[in-house]
Amino acid sequence: MYHDKRLGEIYVKKFSLTDLLIFIVAAELVGAASALLSGNFSDFYSEITRPPFSPPALVFPIVWAILYALMGISSYMIFLSRSPIRKNALMVYVVQLVVNFSWSIIFFRFRLLNVAAAVAVLLAVLVAVMVYMFIKIKKKAGLINIPYLLWSLFASYLAIGTAILNNP
Repeated sequence: MYHDKRLGEIYVKKFSLTDLLIFIVAAELVGAASALLSGNFSDFYSEITRPPFSPPALVFPIVWAILYALMGISSYMIFLSRSPIRKNALMVYVVQLVVNFSWSIIFFRFRLLNVAAAVAVLLAVLVAVMVYMFIKIKKKAGLINIPYLLWSLFASYLAIGTAILNNP
């Protein structure tokens, strides 16, 4: 929604495929940049002791690509809304993206397993808040992030388990 002061009218944003793609690509770029700055994660992942139910390394980029696309779609849906809490919801979205971005770097590049575990828990909390806010604004936008919330909870388990198993 935008306000044209000259006309004193409020306009609702209309769907634009180009804008939707920009939201999706922006979310995907966050993941790609984080992976790039994380360094050689496959060697480290194969060297550490992992908790039960840890998936093979190949699973992570596939799952994250899907989740980032869903984040982009849902954030665009919120962007189009006229909700008075839209800006707050989008702020939570951006904050969780920043935390998400930092996790791989903390874990893989710096190998700070305890810090990465704490960041993973923080991310899961932020994703839960984001899902809640998105549902309040547009139910579908929140619901398509349920897989992200579940994956974040699973990632928290993996990060905590890895920290415990690899700290003497």
